[in-house]
Amino acid sequence: MSLKAEHITKIYGTQKALNDVSFNIPTGEIVGFLGPNGAGKSTMMKIITGFISQNEGTVFVNNLNIKNNIKEVKKQIGYLPEHNPLYLDMFVKEYLNFTAKLYSTKNYKKRVSDIIYETGLTKEQNKKIGALSKGFRQRTGLAAALIHNPEVLILDEPTTGLDPNQIVEIRNLIKEAGKAKTVMLSTHIMQEVEAICDRVIIINKGQIIADKPVGELSKLTSIKKQSVLAEFSKPVEISIFSELPETISVRNYKKNNFIFETDDTEDIRPAIFNFAVQKKLTLLTLQQKEQNLEDIFRSLTQ
Repeated sequence: MSLKAEHITKIYGTQKALNDVSFNIPTGEIVGFLGPNGAGKSTMMKIITGFISQNEGTVFVNNLNIKNNIKEVKKQIGYLPEHNPLYLDMFVKEYLNFTAKLYSTKNYKKRVSDIIYETGLTKEQNKKIGALSKGFRQRTGLAAALIHNPEVLILDEPTTGLDPNQIVEIRNLIKEAGKAKTVMLSTHIMQEVEAICDRVIIINKGQIIADKPVGELSKLTSIKKQSVLAEFSKPVEISIFSELPETISVRNYKKNNFIFETDDTEDIRPAIFNFAVQKKLTLLTLQQKEQNLEDIFRSLTQ
């Protein structure tokens, strides 16, 4: 395993920020590390990268215990913190040269040139970082995290504050990096996780409550397999739907809108349509609602 955490506990005063957290992440896997604010995500990432130490447990990076091999481990990790720390008075290329030399990167000038091209910073390389847009600052931070070609990439909220175009660009950079590296990223944007992650680890109140491939998370929740939104042309008493099969539950969504849910795999829209015809109800909308990661996240963490 490229990245392995065993029984990590971190205590601040009387509060357990992390409580017996364990996971393994192999090379070539992009893992979304999710949780509500204060769940312990950033604390775990700071422990992995050696910025703070844990009270109990062990972290291994490529089989190296970070406590005993912190200098060597830091050479193998690229880290983009949530608040991207950059020297705003430095030029982009100057900053990346500086970072590459800190890591004793071989043939660093060529490496800087390559990473500038790979992260789309060619036109910005001679600008001061302070003059860059938020998107290009994130690219610069990501370039710095990748400059020494680390085997493990830790990204804390890499797309925070970016516009939709910038998010797609950073997402593509992460996906490309994830082909040959272990990538662990935290984010509050569920679409990001669905778009780029192979697996999701969800942490809540310092404990892991889910660790599954993205497509298997729904098995952990009580969310129904099928959800259909129906809009009628006029108000309808919810009691009328009691004549539908018992496997179909109904709740009022808003005004003339109702949500029909079931665990059956057979499409229930024909049954709802036929029922509406029988009761002389005019349907304006009959739409199957896709279960998404946001629904699952809310179900698990609330």
